[in-house]
Amino acid sequence: MKSFPMFIRTTGRRVVVAGGWEQAAQKTRLLLKTDAQINVLAPDLDDELAALAAEGKITHTTGAITADSFAGAAMGFIATGCPGLDASLHAIAKDAGVAVNVVDQPDLCDLTTPSIVDRDPVVVAIGTEGTAPVLARSIKTQMEKALSPSMGSFAALAGRLRPAVAGRVPQEGRRAFWAWAFKDKPWQVHKRGAERDAAKMLKDAIEAGGAPKTSAEGSIALVGAGPGARDLLTLRAVERLQEADVIFYDRLVDPQVLELARRDAERVFVGKVVGAHAWPQDRISEVIVSAAKQGKRVVRLKSGDPMIFGRAAEEIAAAKSAGVAVEVVPGVTAAIAASAMLQQPLTERGEADALTLCTGHSKDGSISADWVRNATPGAKLVIYMGMGEAPKIAQQLLNDGVPANLPVTIAVDVSKDTQQAFNTDLAAMAHAIKDHAVTGCGLIMMTIPKTHVSKDHHGSDQGTQPLSQVARN
Repeated sequence: MKSFPMFIRTTGRRVVVAGGWEQAAQKTRLLLKTDAQINVLAPDLDDELAALAAEGKITHTTGAITADSFAGAAMGFIATGCPGLDASLHAIAKDAGVAVNVVDQPDLCDLTTPSIVDRDPVVVAIGTEGTAPVLARSIKTQMEKALSPSMGSFAALAGRLRPAVAGRVPQEGRRAFWAWAFKDKPWQVHKRGAERDAAKMLKDAIEAGGAPKTSAEGSIALVGAGPGARDLLTLRAVERLQEADVIFYDRLVDPQVLELARRDAERVFVGKVVGAHAWPQDRISEVIVSAAKQGKRVVRLKSGDPMIFGRAAEEIAAAKSAGVAVEVVPGVTAAIAASAMLQQPLTERGEADALTLCTGHSKDGSISADWVRNATPGAKLVIYMGMGEAPKIAQQLLNDGVPANLPVTIAVDVSKDTQQAFNTDLAAMAHAIKDHAVTGCGLIMMTIPKTHVSKDHHGSDQGTQPLSQVARN
């Protein structure tokens, strides 16, 4: 190593930033994560730095910069935006004996600023000695995924309880206590958002003199795998996959998503193939609860979002009935991903002021007799699982008076390598789907006009008027 990685204490210490514009603002933003006394040296400040000075978050010093300007500082950052001026200020800072970082001049740097993953008080710093900053940012992204956002608050809780542990837990039991705290139920409970419950567990264990000698309790996480691309998973979803002992996954989950899981995690396919439900829902609920009751951390991995056409209600009910802790980790649903892919908002002022997500099938697998009620005037309508029923869907809408030339977008396998999208109209929709030989998971997307010719109960035209004024079948 050409640089020694270390952390510099900032409490009660001054840090100097020379410069008043964007480069200086970038360094100041980084320093504001600490409790340092930040002193900015510059004749003028940009709007951001001026606002920070007005709020008392930094101090601003004008006038000539001398060695006294840097004297006693923990460190200095030189960022005026002018290479020549930066070099001159570097020499002044060195006369004051202060270690400095000079922006974009690595040969003048005593210090380099790493890429930081901040889970205060847990901080991970990533450096490449200035050789590959893009690589450092890439590693930071991976670390952001790997470390729970709640890690810092749990570490802070542990820090507050450390004196109590030292006072009440025998020395020979402290290592086991902290291993239990960070690897077992308290940490798992805290990550699910139950911070008070986690704190109570730790405090009860401290009062009892050490970690409980009980078998591990299992849990279930219903995790949204998103529409396909694995980089659309949330950080929490990746975390749960990396902690899982067993993963029950659906047919539509992309294999790349499973690559994010622990290598030794058991993987169980519980997919439902259309027309051949080898795994009925009650059986799936039974096996995930059974695995959790064996003390395993279970992930039920569902495509899209578990709470949108994901049969989550049955699995949540089964877990609660069995007394098993259950958590839901949301995912990007296909409609949101399709909207992003097409760069077409799902809501648009004056055009679509509501959003309706619905399925082309009812519970028993047939098209719903009341399906046209989903076609709300002035709403974007997105139909999941409607490819096979497209002729019936189109005919029902046409019968209800929706214009035959209404634009329709079909989005298939959104975010996957096989994704495709094409435009058609309502009258030609079924033929277009057939002509494009759609075999993947597709969405039907359209905006229902606020007025159109609607039919009465006998099939006669009632004229062009808002749907809200027409009696619906």
